[in-house]
Amino acid sequence: MRYYLIAGEASGDLHGSALVRALRQQDGQADCRAWGGALMREAGAEVVKDYRELAFMGFLEVAKNIRTIMGNFAFCKADVLTWKPDVLVLIDYPGFNLRIAKWAKKQGIRVFYYISPQLWAWNARRVHTIKRCVERLFVILPFEQSFYEQYDYPVDFVGHPLMDVIPDYPYQEGFKQEMGLDDRPVIALLPGSRKQEISRMLKEMLKMERHFPDHQLVVAGAPAQPAALYQALIAESGAKTATLCQNRTYDLLRIADLALVTSGTATLETALFGVPQVVCYQGNALSYQIAKRLIRVKYISLVNLIVDRPLVKELIQKEFTEENLVKELQFLQTAAQQKRIAAGYTELRERLGGGGASQRTAELIIKYLKD
Repeated sequence: MRYYLIAGEASGDLHGSALVRALRQQDGQADCRAWGGALMREAGAEVVKDYRELAFMGFLEVAKNIRTIMGNFAFCKADVLTWKPDVLVLIDYPGFNLRIAKWAKKQGIRVFYYISPQLWAWNARRVHTIKRCVERLFVILPFEQSFYEQYDYPVDFVGHPLMDVIPDYPYQEGFKQEMGLDDRPVIALLPGSRKQEISRMLKEMLKMERHFPDHQLVVAGAPAQPAALYQALIAESGAKTATLCQNRTYDLLRIADLALVTSGTATLETALFGVPQVVCYQGNALSYQIAKRLIRVKYISLVNLIVDRPLVKELIQKEFTEENLVKELQFLQTAAQQKRIAAGYTELRERLGGGGASQRTAELIIKYLKD
């Protein structure tokens, strides 16, 4: 069968690659065409649009790049119609994918969705769009099934795909030496994946160098961004010893003792590696005020949402300051807090269930296509 997958972010490329492998294992005739990145390409998909061309963040950034975005819609529609897939498999990335779902439904194309848009966080009215346009939805967070039940829309909870990746991720011998690190504890800095948020977040995170001389700061460079971006920000900050770890975030988290993490999937990844963290977010002031009026959840981190309590500290907007970062990192080093975090992370893993999300999703996709 012919599968057309659309992922618009680094996390979508990761989870999409696992799904492509699973589809090809279970369907010997699987032909996969995709919007994604290097991981989906390596998994065997023909990638026709790189997700790095799609990364626009916030209301203002989207407005500035509206011509490019509309061009991407036009390209996608033409490519889908030309290729004639058996199914369109949308992976997260709701701003784009929900619009494509509406269009595809009108064309008589079957639409499946893997990794639910976070409608439980904001704009729940979009559930009605999903009910109309998406034939099957595969969710990865345990509370999402009950959310959709409120709207009389049955979904499949398949487990979280990170449970296939992180628990068995190996420790890389020689990684510290390769990065030029010594035996001091490591504070990992994860400033996000988009240029706008990286520029905003990393400046404050790098100030920790002067407060924690007995630690070493290592910046996680996202695969979608050039090393030069981080190097310029490090130089501008005046940080003398901060190290850049480009496109090796999991190797970094495997050795990290503490972490400062921009909200997003990275908060969950950090937790699954067992690293005590402070979750951070500071956005464009206008975009934040608009989002604040739309978002309905109590927390911005997936960790806190899944365990349904403030397990990890969240420093948002004006609370994201040098003083607060220092205070919270010091608190994370206390024995009582480390014990509390470790117990909470164990509960988190239990709620996410075991591995096999990609295999289960592929199995269900093939089953529903044959029904």
